[in-house]
Amino acid sequence: MNILFCGDSNAEDGVLIATLSLLKNSGAEELHIYVLTMYTRNYKKKYHPFSKHAADYIRSLLVKQNPNNTLRLIDCISLFIEENPAANMKNHFTPYAMLRLFSDQLPQIPHRILYLDDDVIVRRSLKIFYKQDLTNVQLVGILDYWGRFFFHNYHEHKIFDYINSGVLLLNMEEIKETKLFARVRHMMQVKNMFMPDQSAINKLATEKKIAPRRYNEQYKLQPDTVIQHFTTSFRFFPFFRTQTVKPWDVKRIHSVLKLHEYDDLLNLYLKIRHNLRRQ
Repeated sequence: MNILFCGDSNAEDGVLIATLSLLKNSGAEELHIYVLTMYTRNYKKKYHPFSKHAADYIRSLLVKQNPNNTLRLIDCISLFIEENPAANMKNHFTPYAMLRLFSDQLPQIPHRILYLDDDVIVRRSLKIFYKQDLTNVQLVGILDYWGRFFFHNYHEHKIFDYINSGVLLLNMEEIKETKLFARVRHMMQVKNMFMPDQSAINKLATEKKIAPRRYNEQYKLQPDTVIQHFTTSFRFFPFFRTQTVKPWDVKRIHSVLKLHEYDDLLNLYLKIRHNLRRQ
């Protein structure tokens, strides 16, 4: 099973937790993880790359479970400079969200790969989802929990087709053939957008397949949830507010979400973080 993450040094905790959850639920499946990173800066801050030290440690966990498991850390700065998303560099856009869009330019990336945001936890086996038929499909995604109500493709008479880009099963052969990611990158260079990478993918992907909610649960844990995605969401009671709780914020996972489903996983994460800090 090929897995793709993207991010800077701030993604290290999330990728560690997601990897622990993959190891817990992968069974005999081999895991081949690719992490795309770079150093860059925008008008607000500098971003430091995902560290080799973090990558080496996560790789050691993978190999300990199965000697055939792998992790590759890939620097994408030259590709990013060549096709800088200039129109979106002065908004709240995180440049690292664009890195997955260079996967068609990287010969190391296999034909089938599952992209995951770094704020997900895998709860059950991904085998059925991962091995589904991708004939004439560019990508498989899940409806965005809130965006499905607000964003629609009226030109193609589609109402509920706006997918969340945090979990995407990618058919790289079809993406290269249709030049999907090349067109998305160009749109991000010339057009300022809200959530630019997600908006562009939704606008330009003509061969997308929508999977059930359980593969990217963005609101609240359900009995059949396979992947839980800890996105920013809206809450209406006792008053309207946004709510953001990430997997590595274990205290708030307990106090705000009242969630103890992943305590074994998160306790292991905390133990690892404690040991790494002592080294």
